[in-house]
Amino acid sequence: MSRRSRLHEVDMPCLMAGRGSRALTPIIQAMATSIKRASGGKSPRLAGPSAGSAALADKPFLRFHHSAPLRRKTLSVVYVLEQAENPVAHADELANLVVELTNAGLDAYFMQPLKLAKPGFVVEQSASLGMVGVQQVLGAVIRRVIGRMDRAQLHSVCGSIGQFMR
Repeated sequence: MSRRSRLHEVDMPCLMAGRGSRALTPIIQAMATSIKRASGGKSPRLAGPSAGSAALADKPFLRFHHSAPLRRKTLSVVYVLEQAENPVAHADELANLVVELTNAGLDAYFMQPLKLAKPGFVVEQSASLGMVGVQQVLGAVIRRVIGRMDRAQLHSVCGSIGQFMR
């Protein structure tokens, strides 16, 4: 069975029930509160898994909204990597996920606001072309760096992704 097919056979009900990945458990449990947040209700702050994350809880942050399929993919890749006996075997999937998340963030923070500003066709096309170049270079760097990581480093990246998802 290929790595890719194993990746997509993750038991999503298990993920959604909060059983499994230590980095994702608080995130998955908090997913139910996202409806309250959207309706204006205030959700409780999640306790972080470490003292470092508690210090980060009081600092300002920005986040962007991404697609539901990308969120499911993120949960799946992180869960599979963290549960794997050999996480290094899943480094390529994690690298591709980080590239996809980075591209979604660049779009949300730069391209979408630029389009809303309506700077004109030439400016939009120039920015779009420039972003393609940035994404190609950044993607190559991300893949190279994550591809050289060991078990602990890959778990650290997964933990960081979990912190970003809160």
